[in-house]
Amino acid sequence: MSLLASPLRLGAAFALAAVLSACSSTPTLPSTGKDSSNKVVGYLSGSAIPDSLALSPAPPAPGSAAAQLDEAVASQAMTMRDSARFVQAHTDADLSFPAGADQFSCALGVAVTAKTTPVLYSLLERSRIDASAATKAAKTHYQRPRPFMVNNAPTCTPEDEEGLRKSGSYPSGHTSIGWAWALILSEIDPDHATALIERGRNYGHSRLVCNVHWYSDVQQGRFMGAATVARLHDNPGFVADLAKARRELAHARTLNLPLPRDCAAETAALTADIPEAR
Repeated sequence: MSLLASPLRLGAAFALAAVLSACSSTPTLPSTGKDSSNKVVGYLSGSAIPDSLALSPAPPAPGSAAAQLDEAVASQAMTMRDSARFVQAHTDADLSFPAGADQFSCALGVAVTAKTTPVLYSLLERSRIDASAATKAAKTHYQRPRPFMVNNAPTCTPEDEEGLRKSGSYPSGHTSIGWAWALILSEIDPDHATALIERGRNYGHSRLVCNVHWYSDVQQGRFMGAATVARLHDNPGFVADLAKARRELAHARTLNLPLPRDCAAETAALTADIPEAR
C-alpha cells in the first residue's frame, strides 16, 4: 500500500462526512447556543420545529360551543382586573432574559441565573426560542384577533398592545413556552414536578387574565409546547444540556441562595383562577 493511500482515504472520508452533514434536513446549530453574530439561537431549526399549522385545527368558529366557552372564560378573566392575580399576569408576561429565567424559580425552589446555573439558564433561553417558533405558522396563517381587540377591555401589558395587535392570537406563544419549561424542568427535577406542572398551567392562564388570549389559544399553545419538547429530545445538544442542567441544579441547591421574588405573594396570587378554565 502506498504511504499516501491512508491519508487520501481519510481525506475522502472527511469530505463525504461534510457532504452528508450539509444534506441533513435539520442543520446542526453552534454548540455554544449562539450564531455567528453572537445572538442566542434555539436548539431546533428547519423541519425539526413542530409545524403548528399542520398540527392545529382552525380556531373556534363564531357561534360554536368552543367560541362560546372562549367568550365565557374571557368574561370571567375580566373580573380579575386590578387584583393581585392581574399583577401576576403582568409579571408572567416578561419573557426577556434574565427576567424570563426566574418565572419558575418559586416552583423550582432555586434561582436560575447566568452565573450560578449557566447551563440551565441557556437551556431555558434556547428552548424559549424553539417553543415560540413552534406557534408562528398558525399565528401567521389565522391572524386571530386577541380578546382585547374584541372586547376593548384593558390588558395587563398596555405597553405591548401595539405589537400584540399585529401578532395572531392562536395559538398562544407564551403558553407554549411556559408549558415546555414546565415539562423540561419537571424532567430535570422530578421531586418538584407537581409544583412545576401547576406553574406551567397557571402560567398559560395568566394570558387569559391579561386579556390577550382566548382559552382555545392557551389550550393549543400547551399542545405546541409539548410537541416542541418531544422534538427537543431528538436533539443531541439538548439532551446533553439536560443532563448537565440536572447536575448543575443539584449543586445550586446546596448553595441555599435567596430566591429572586416573593414566593409567598406569588403563590397567594396564583390561587385565584378562572373556574371555566380549570
